[in-house]
Amino acid sequence: MKNIRLAYLLVFALLAALWLAADPLLSAGYEFFALRASLVNLTGILAIGAMSVAMLLATRSVTIESLLGGLDKSYRLHKWLGVTALVLSVVHWLWAKAPKWMVGWGWLERPARKPPVEQTDAVLRFFQSQRGLAEDIGEWAFYAAVVLIALALVKRFPYRHFFRTHRLLAVVYLFLAFHSLVLMKFGYWGAAVGPVMAVLIAGGVVAAVVSLLRKVGHGRRAVGVIDELFHHEDNRVLKVAVTLKSRWPGHEAGQFAFVTFDRDEGPHPFTISSAWQGDGRMFFLIKGIGDYTATLPATLKVGDLVGIEGPYGRFAFGGDEKRQIWVAGGIGVTPFIARMQALESQPDGRSIDLFYSTSAPDEEFIRRVTLLAGRAGVRLHVRVADRDGRLTAAQIQAEVAGWDASSVWFCGPAGFGETLRRDFTASGLSPDDFHQELFDMR
Repeated sequence: MKNIRLAYLLVFALLAALWLAADPLLSAGYEFFALRASLVNLTGILAIGAMSVAMLLATRSVTIESLLGGLDKSYRLHKWLGVTALVLSVVHWLWAKAPKWMVGWGWLERPARKPPVEQTDAVLRFFQSQRGLAEDIGEWAFYAAVVLIALALVKRFPYRHFFRTHRLLAVVYLFLAFHSLVLMKFGYWGAAVGPVMAVLIAGGVVAAVVSLLRKVGHGRRAVGVIDELFHHEDNRVLKVAVTLKSRWPGHEAGQFAFVTFDRDEGPHPFTISSAWQGDGRMFFLIKGIGDYTATLPATLKVGDLVGIEGPYGRFAFGGDEKRQIWVAGGIGVTPFIARMQALESQPDGRSIDLFYSTSAPDEEFIRRVTLLAGRAGVRLHVRVADRDGRLTAAQIQAEVAGWDASSVWFCGPAGFGETLRRDFTASGLSPDDFHQELFDMR
């Protein structure tokens, strides 16, 4: 989380500082319409800058993923930037529109309009001729962006519709990029903010085109065939075993992939629940918690083709600590299953406790996890919520000697994880030693 918070702050701090160095706001005396012009420019720069970085993050770049600590972190930053860009766009629109309304209501007096300065540079002269078109395009693109971003934030909006509508933001971004480049104050091009914005927008345009051509993750795609299905009915978990028919680079325990069972539905992210053995086989444990995943036991068949893109994620069980504490909430046990499979064949010498908390116990599922933990040398603690209550940091600390010299690895509901993080760090654990998968892609 620290990396994405720093990246988020850096984006806005850098753009604001570059704008301030180029704008005469601080050196000029106060005049409302001059202030309004400066703030229209500032909010526009911050909004399109945030959108541009968000577009780059949407390409699922391996380099960016490594810098931010995993694709789950990249998508969290993508969401923060998208929401902030929406707020800034609304403020930008209000600064552009509200003074005009107040002039119409008689609350403000419009200043005398100065004749436009004739531009000698051919590019700037072209931009000047396109200002009216850019204003109209930007306004309608803003309205479209508000609707599309709002839909993306509504969890009840079906994923298959979200998958289609969210791609339309790439089209909207292209219009907003034109709007921003044409309407950027000409004086900014002679300062650092102009070239920086040009580079950011160019990167965003490339990312938008990649998205529209459906080339995101193109080099990391593989095709497999389903060769086993097993449904644990009590906890609604479906095991989907796949044999790959094309090249796969291998994966580490804790990583995930985007899996496409139905092209109309689009790819869904699922943790890879098996360690890589180099034999082209893997499996996923998928919980039926949504409209789509709940239908998979009835719709999938052995022999079906599957699209797999990845691997992604940095939930890698690393660090120098000789003791680790794993905490799984429900289907969050999947990365730990993959890690135990890896430890079964290649122990790492650590002392490991796995706390598996579930509100829907399935005897066969728990039996398999118990056997695997025994073979991997992992101490398993099963907690059934209805019987044992919600697992707490205090309970874990009471059962694990030397917990304060351990690293904690959590995968499960976000609220559960944040509570554990807060309580562990309040008890003295370093925040850097609490690792949480942010498995939320929208």
